[in-house]
Amino acid sequence: MAEKKVATKTSNPITRYWRETRGELRKVTWLSRDEAWRLTTIVLGVTIAMAAFLWVFDLIFSTSIQWVLQRLLGV
Repeated sequence: MAEKKVATKTSNPITRYWRETRGELRKVTWLSRDEAWRLTTIVLGVTIAMAAFLWVFDLIFSTSIQWVLQRLLGV
């Protein structure tokens, strides 16, 4: 029987880091391609919606400030 090597304090820290990283990545549950595309579409949709909302809000706010300044300063 072959024995597994156990990381000790004297092993190379870089090698130990990569070994532990690979071990952790094996535990990850990866998304399927369909799930990844669906979630990407949702993120892009929300991002575009928020950009549009902020653009409209900024347009209203800047127009209001410009209108107030014109009335107060007569510019």
